[in-house]
Amino acid sequence: MIVFDLECSQGHIFEGWFDSNESFDKQNAQDLVRCPFCDDANVRKVMSPVAVKKSQSVPVPGEETIDYQRLAKEVVEYVKNNSEDVGTRFAAEALKIHYGAAERRSIRGSATADEEKTLKEEGVEFVKIPFPISEDDKNVN
Repeated sequence: MIVFDLECSQGHIFEGWFDSNESFDKQNAQDLVRCPFCDDANVRKVMSPVAVKKSQSVPVPGEETIDYQRLAKEVVEYVKNNSEDVGTRFAAEALKIHYGAAERRSIRGSATADEEKTLKEEGVEFVKIPFPISEDDKNVN
């Protein structure tokens, strides 16, 4: 048995139990699937919020695994190479860009919790990416 979430043309959502996908298709084509609320025969399948958990897959020999540490390093390098470091002026620069007072460009830097709150309230989109501390940063006191 398979369970589908169904919706009629009137927007009523309900469940239907079928032997197979083909069984649903056949019954629906013959107008045998009907809305229990309004008896509408114009019914379609909708995405179900239910997740099906499959058993853990066994790695296949030769299948590449993801090196998350390397991937994180590549993301950090990409951001460093494709953005301007504005340091602690991040919030001010982001606001200037947002309101058109400065040229549109990719920037990176740091902001306090209060500055982040202000950016969110102003509708400025930003992403927080943790950067590893470099040896140069460790030696600055």
